Amino acid sequence: MSGWTKNKRFWKEATVSAQGHEYTVLLDGRGLKTPAKADLRVPTAKMAEVIASEWQAQGEEIQPLTMPTTRSANAAIDKVRIQHSEVADMIAEYGGSDLVCYRATEPEELIRKQAELWDPMLSWAASELKAPLVPVSGVMHESQDATVLASLAKRVHDLTDFELAAFHDLVSLSGSLVLGFAAVHSVHSVDEIWDLSRVDEKWQESLWGEDEEAQELAEIKRQAFLHADRFFRLSQL
Repeated sequence: MSGWTKNKRFWKEATVSAQGHEYTVLLDGRGLKTPAKADLRVPTAKMAEVIASEWQAQGEEIQPLTMPTTRSANAAIDKVRIQHSEVADMIAEYGGSDLVCYRATEPEELIRKQAELWDPMLSWAASELKAPLVPVSGVMHESQDATVLASLAKRVHDLTDFELAAFHDLVSLSGSLVLGFAAVHSVHSVDEIWDLSRVDEKWQESLWGEDEEAQELAEIKRQAFLHADRFFRLSQL
């Protein structure tokens, strides 16, 4: 979170306060501010409670990395709220080159594995999202139906600021608009959906073995994906 540096703890108690239809966190009675100095107001009491617990758990020095829900709320207010349309457009573009649409041309075992795991996701998108995306072989870009992409884009634009902040991470981390929607619709568990985004990586690991650094990076991304899913659900009334 740019602009948020470590500071010493200056409060004794973090509490939740209702502010109309929104909620905020008070530190010894003073409302939290975002890094951009906006009032930190969130859509649900549960989200505010989680944020308050993150602040209450701090030691003598504030550790921003231990407050993921606070950081995501700050991003929703300071970034997404200001440029909602631009963020939605950026995420919607994943539909035109969705991970689950681009298939290997060899070997046959990988081709079958991708079809086995990804075809059901495309079938779900066609049925439930009314978005029949077409799988293609190889890495060369092939255009999808413009009407389908526009329908998916509208779904993205209709998300609230807080939902979109979470959805941004679900899609960008998985590389798939379809898997992002599958996560928020609970088509599978969030761990299963994350695994669906890593079919190619798992295939490579089965051939060449696991790389320690790659595994560490993958775990960081997995935890971020799981957090994004939790934040999306916390944002819903």
